[in-house]
Amino acid sequence: MELHILEHRLQVASVAKESIPLFTYGLIKLAFLSSKTRLLGCSVGYGGLKSSPPRAVAPSIGQLTRVLAEIPPRDSCPSFELLRHEPRNRCKFFSLTETPEDYTIIVDEEGFLELPSSEHLSVADATWLALNVVSGGGSFSSSQPIGVTKIAKSVIAPLADQNISVFMLSTYQTDFILVRERDLPFVTHTLSSEFTILRVVNGETVAAENLGITNGFVKPKMVQRPVIHPLSSPSNRFCVTSLDPDTLPAVATLLMDVMFYSNGVKDPMAAGDDCGHIRFFSFSLIEGYISLVMDVQTQQRFPSNLLFTSASGELWKMVRIGGQPLGFDECGIVAQISEPLAAADIPAYYISTFKFDHALVPEENISAVISALKVSQAEKH
Repeated sequence: MELHILEHRLQVASVAKESIPLFTYGLIKLAFLSSKTRLLGCSVGYGGLKSSPPRAVAPSIGQLTRVLAEIPPRDSCPSFELLRHEPRNRCKFFSLTETPEDYTIIVDEEGFLELPSSEHLSVADATWLALNVVSGGGSFSSSQPIGVTKIAKSVIAPLADQNISVFMLSTYQTDFILVRERDLPFVTHTLSSEFTILRVVNGETVAAENLGITNGFVKPKMVQRPVIHPLSSPSNRFCVTSLDPDTLPAVATLLMDVMFYSNGVKDPMAAGDDCGHIRFFSFSLIEGYISLVMDVQTQQRFPSNLLFTSASGELWKMVRIGGQPLGFDECGIVAQISEPLAAADIPAYYISTFKFDHALVPEENISAVISALKVSQAEKH
């Protein structure tokens, strides 16, 4: 298999829920005014079909302005006249995830310029690079997703053994492994025996150059990785889906309301007084491909014919990792979760955020997952 080092230089940031109005203008530009937007169809999505749906460009600024005009005036809503004259941004990697605690933003350097400098924006102290495991050649946009549990032994565990911290972002299309730019030589040396390592330069995939680690590198012994953080499983049932950009104008008002203006208010149908229900929504626009993670209550707000899901309509349950905010310097958190799942052959999506981590597993496997992770916890003691 191939390991691709993507060319995006990324920032990971957090915005407190009460401060999001300060950033709504820039975030709407990043989500809806990209230079091009397209959708990947693969064997696990688009109704289970292997053929790709049509690619399309993003809505025009005029279309978006008309959509924005439908939103009732709010202090944090962008100025329609200003937005009309905005150029399309050059951002190619953007992800926004809302959790009960905050908003996590992952964005490339070009997109980061769209965000105002503010004391309310917490930025991780590193530049990150995105890695992508590809089977069968090509790029992430033309290959079948691998799945985080499929790369647990070949990527996640070896990096944890070398005390290399990773930040995960699973999307409808693929899984991105984010590593600090300064760790890249150690990453490539660690994984070079398992993968053909390629680098994306100006959109072209080329052989990765020697990154300088050759001597004195000792392969560590494999060790058990017990789960060392508290786990919880909210009552939400989630779907992982995508959207044809041709339909973006039709749902832009709804998407912006969900992303910025719902204030985490639970749908009355969510489960009455169910205190286990949490607010979680993730939107990614990466190299023109859209990915959405939402619970079924939010999904029901969208027209049923516009979202792409698996033919089986598979739903997912979440395991939240962490009792208090996780540190960026701590290593092995993803490995502690993904290795037991890989051993049980249970697929998973994995989304790291600024404060906590989140694994999504098939709904029917949640009991087995909790049991497997509890066994890992018990082995620790």
